[in-house]
Amino acid sequence: MSIINIPRLDLHDYTQGSVDQRHRFSQDIGKAFNETGFVTIANHGMDKALIDKLYKTVQAFFSLPETTKRKYEIPGLAGQRGYTSKGKEKAKDAKVPDLKEFWQRGQDENPAVEELPSFDEVTGEVYRRLETAGRELLKAIAVYLGLEENYFEEKVIQGNSILRAIHYFPIEDPDSLPEDAVRAGAHEDINLITLLIGASADGLEVLTRNGSWYPVKAQGEDIVVNVGDMLQRLTNNKLKSTTHRVVNPPSELMKTSRFSVPFFLHPKADMNLAALDSCIDAEHPKAYADVTAGEYLDERLREIGLKM
Repeated sequence: MSIINIPRLDLHDYTQGSVDQRHRFSQDIGKAFNETGFVTIANHGMDKALIDKLYKTVQAFFSLPETTKRKYEIPGLAGQRGYTSKGKEKAKDAKVPDLKEFWQRGQDENPAVEELPSFDEVTGEVYRRLETAGRELLKAIAVYLGLEENYFEEKVIQGNSILRAIHYFPIEDPDSLPEDAVRAGAHEDINLITLLIGASADGLEVLTRNGSWYPVKAQGEDIVVNVGDMLQRLTNNKLKSTTHRVVNPPSELMKTSRFSVPFFLHPKADMNLAALDSCIDAEHPKAYADVTAGEYLDERLREIGLKM
């Protein structure tokens, strides 16, 4: 198995640490994002009680009858708010949809789940805490890139960030699935960075530079953080948006659910994703056309089947 640099970093080293600790954190996260695009983060602002409450609430929602969940599927929003039913999203260029259903909430205009009064409160609290952690991580990344520490702040405050609760639903007859049907096909995230709360089961794998798949596991209450395509474009491939997937478990475990809650940190739609001048040189010519975050998001939502 390949050796891969997915370090475990303590966010307190950056938010509460000495000058040396802050510098080391910034360099460590930058080095990992330059090499593999993934880190695990401790002391991110959420305790075990809140995480347990989140998963309990999420499981309660996905246990509701199909007709009830579909009340919260909002046509025309490309899944950006409320419920998205089975068979809708696929990885780019995949022939079959992922084996999942999900709920997404944003900054505002989120539908309230009548059947679960605590749902909006709990997901809202998690959203706010992960957004705060994500902004701190972007400060460290900005420092690594030689930018002013608050470079990303005005671009992400009240941005288009999304908290997604995912249910990889049970498959009673795994043998009936298409050969290439998986829980989440190989893909890269769209956004700047993704903060993932440890899932209820294994399955997340990252593609290494030599083409092998490496399982990613967080310790205890740690979160996994990875680079998205928007940050890769902005840095002209200096920071890597690494391909990852969620594989199916052994056949006998396909009859069980897997739950996962990633937070996709998106900027405002008008953020310019043109490559930073400092990331362009003779050895690294400009790799991407200029585009805004909103334009890029629209393009990608069409590619994954959420927008027509």
